[in-house]
Order: sequence, then structure tokens, then C-alpha cells
Amino acid sequence: MEDKTTIREKVVNALNRVRPYLQNDGGDIDLIEITDDMTVKVKLTGACHGCPYAMQTLRAGVEQAIIQEVPEIRHVISA
Repeated sequence: MEDKTTIREKVVNALNRVRPYLQNDGGDIDLIEITDDMTVKVKLTGACHGCPYAMQTLRAGVEQAIIQEVPEIRHVISA
């Protein structure tokens, strides 16, 4: 398994790939934490915070992008 710094860099890269789509709709995303059990905690901000489609965006967009980049990641959750 890769070290935490490399994993964090890859997660940030994946978030940077989806960020323009979120910003297009007036939102954004912040990386909060990567836990020891390989769960990524993120915070949706702006228009994404409280949006009825936030969970769908998190699962179908953000989680898929992160897991594609970093297969070691098990889950992506909203913090």
C-alpha cells in the first residue's frame, strides 16, 4: 500500500478533476480527512451544501472519481 502522503495527493487530484463540475453549479468540495480505514471525508460547500442531489453527486461523481484514482479508498462520506 502507498504511504498516506501519496494517497492524499491522489485523492486531491481526483477532487480537482470533479471540482469544476461542482463549481459550475455554484458549489465546491473540501477534503476533510482520510481515515486509517481508508474512508475519505469531504465537505460539500456553496450551492452543493444542502442540495437535494448532494448525496447523488457524492456517490456517483466524487466517490467514483476518487476510487478510480485511488482503489485503496473504501468509502467517501460527507463530514
